[in-house]
Amino acid sequence: SDLQKQVERGELLQPLIFVLLVLCSVLLYFKVSLMDPGFVKPEEEVKEGENKGQGVVIPQIPGDIKLRRCGYCLVKQPMRAKHCQLCQHCVRRYDHHCPWLENCVGERNHPLFIVYLSVQLVVLLWGGHVAWSGLYFEQSWEWLQHNIFLLVSFLLMFIFTIVVLLLLVSHLYLISCNTTTWEFMSHHRISYLRHSELENPFDQGIILNLWRFFC
Repeated sequence: SDLQKQVERGELLQPLIFVLLVLCSVLLYFKVSLMDPGFVKPEEEVKEGENKGQGVVIPQIPGDIKLRRCGYCLVKQPMRAKHCQLCQHCVRRYDHHCPWLENCVGERNHPLFIVYLSVQLVVLLWGGHVAWSGLYFEQSWEWLQHNIFLLVSFLLMFIFTIVVLLLLVSHLYLISCNTTTWEFMSHHRISYLRHSELENPFDQGIILNLWRFFC
């Protein structure tokens, strides 16, 4: 049959991989949006140096800066935690609240968020390539009528690709510096950064920063 011949020639391999990537992207979306981003539980006791990834750099932070109690949920906030008023929880290593996910990006789901962006970028680039390969430009109204949806889909994929690419690059840069979006944007308002002798007391070098984040 024709289907068997296509399988033998490997013509169905690329569409199959593309469908699997789309499925993987959807599963990652639900995983990141539904999982606990690192909520600080009320019953947890915050101890000095509990964050293993920061043990080397905590001594560089002034000793007079004490862990404070959140004014909203009344839990003792660990270093780098922040209260999210949309989620109504304090989140460990808070990065930002993502409106597309309707969830915070924090200590637990930040690595998966990066994986999700990476897979999404591959899907968009692949889909954009397929849409572009199907365009054969002709200067006629009839051609435009037949290809209007293809042109719109290509334009949307181009816009989303730029957005996802910028998000991924910016997050990878911040991760390589061992800082978060919240710390980067609000450096002047965060006590442990404002009173620190170093501009970023958590930076341990690009390689170690990436290793600690992903591994």
